[in-house]
Amino acid sequence: MKFTVEQKDPLSKARAGALTTDHGVIKTPIFMPVGTVASVKGVHQRELRDDIDPDVILGNTYHLYLRPGTGILEEAGGLHKFMGWERNILTDSGGYQVYSLSNNRKIKEEGVKFKSHIDGSQHVFTPENVMEIQRTIGADIIMAFDECTPYPCDYNYAKRSMHLTHRWLDRCVAHLDKLPFKYGYSQSFFPIVQGSTFKDLRKQSAEYIASVEAEGNAIGGLSVGEPAEEMYEMAELVCDILPEDKPRYLMGVGTPINILKNIALGVDMFDCVMPTRNARNGMLFTAHGTINIKNKKWENDFSPIDEMGITFVDTEYSKAYLRHLFVANEYLGKQIATIHNLGFYLWLVRTARERILAGDFLDWKIKMVQQMDKRL
Repeated sequence: MKFTVEQKDPLSKARAGALTTDHGVIKTPIFMPVGTVASVKGVHQRELRDDIDPDVILGNTYHLYLRPGTGILEEAGGLHKFMGWERNILTDSGGYQVYSLSNNRKIKEEGVKFKSHIDGSQHVFTPENVMEIQRTIGADIIMAFDECTPYPCDYNYAKRSMHLTHRWLDRCVAHLDKLPFKYGYSQSFFPIVQGSTFKDLRKQSAEYIASVEAEGNAIGGLSVGEPAEEMYEMAELVCDILPEDKPRYLMGVGTPINILKNIALGVDMFDCVMPTRNARNGMLFTAHGTINIKNKKWENDFSPIDEMGITFVDTEYSKAYLRHLFVANEYLGKQIATIHNLGFYLWLVRTARERILAGDFLDWKIKMVQQMDKRL
């Protein structure tokens, strides 16, 4: 993997870059649509490729391990071939899913024992077998196995958890060095900064992660319920420590406003289920604010979904038509909304990139945050 910072914004810490893997170039800042189980919900791969056009999507190690299973994925020749996706894929390590299974898992030094949410069967994740699983899945970028702490979190617990994550990281690195690539292309490894919302822990963790000298670095344990201002504070602190010549990935974030503000702090990569999940519930993101398309006020509004005329589907559907589809419980409504939201997120980060390259990102960011921070 190669990463180049092409331009820095003169008035913020935002930067435009290019991350190159064996499956192509990822232009940053980038938002990665979440394809949890080898599918971005509600979107055909053709629409994903032609209408939304992301350089990279995300898969989930925990879910893919349980279903379809690593045996099927290996027989298929890896996740790219299994799902018919020729561009980049990033897989998380399953740490967040283990965190979310708080009533069905036990964390020990060796790893995490958990029950499947599908059939209740018992499984164990260790740093070693998570590296093996991700080798078999075959994503271009793979993540270290970590523990994601909840919010709020006791300081002593956060400290113990952070040190556990660091020890697990050492085991990930040691084991990964023994594992050959499986499908004729390379994989890049990102460790994850933890430390909850405690400045001294975040600083210590960021320094430890930077010392590993991996090809890229991630920031985990945020967007788990903490106030947005605390997220920004932690992200800025960590970005100031992580090396400038490596991509920085803020995991699980967030709203369009979250993304723009974190780009200004030096973050390069984002993922979140929000655009797809909210779309299925009728919430649309636009350049002028959010829309609950199921509200009666849109019943006879024949204007485009986005007043700026930004459209990502094959037809410029009206608000009235999309509301009708949701009221009638037609699947097409959720599909159109999903394509719109994902397209808007990609439009947002690509326009941010253009503004960074042009040197006027900060003024544009301030304007966009004000516009988007309202319900229509």
